[in-house]
Order: sequence, then C-alpha cells, then structure tokens
Amino acid sequence: MVPEEHKIRLQDLYGVQKDIAEIIGIDNYIKLSLNFGGGNIYIQKYSEVIKIQRNAEIRGKFNGYNSDQLAKEYDLSERYVRILCADLIDDMRSRPPEGQISLFDSN
Repeated sequence: MVPEEHKIRLQDLYGVQKDIAEIIGIDNYIKLSLNFGGGNIYIQKYSEVIKIQRNAEIRGKFNGYNSDQLAKEYDLSERYVRILCADLIDDMRSRPPEGQISLFDSN
C-alpha cells in the first residue's frame, strides 16, 4: 500500500531510479522502495523469465517416452529435457506398471 501522504514526483528522481519509476509508475516505485529500499534486488533477464513458462510446458507434455520429440520441438538437447523432467522420471519409475498389482495392495 502506498502512503497517501507521499508527494514524490517522477521529476524528483534521477538516474536509474527515475528510469525504473518511468517504466513501472511512481506508485509502484514507492511500493518497491517501501518493501525493498536499501537492499539489493536482482531482476532476471527476460530471456530467463520466459524459460520458466517454457519449462512448465515441457514438463506438462512429458510422458516418459517423448524427450526426443520435446527436444526437437523446443530446440533443446534431449539430455536437458530429461534433466528438466528428472523428478517426473523418478516418479514414473517408482510406480508399478499399468495394471500390475502392487505387493502392498490388499485385494
């Protein structure tokens, strides 16, 4: 929440601080200042941010057998796709095959 009594204007800022305020607006700049002022914050490059969505898409499409297809589709190595999906692969390997009764089933 931005304090209503703030009278800071864009013209009062200079350098990178003014550049940031021009991009996000003075009220959002004040919010950043209130929450992170005095500290160092790191903002990822956009190319890194969009990898989050890409990786989520890959994981959503992964079925255990299509790492080569996904690698081609996303222009990645097959090894990288398997690394992204390593926990999914482990989970798939730990489950009994479809239709197989587990030793621990009570039926």
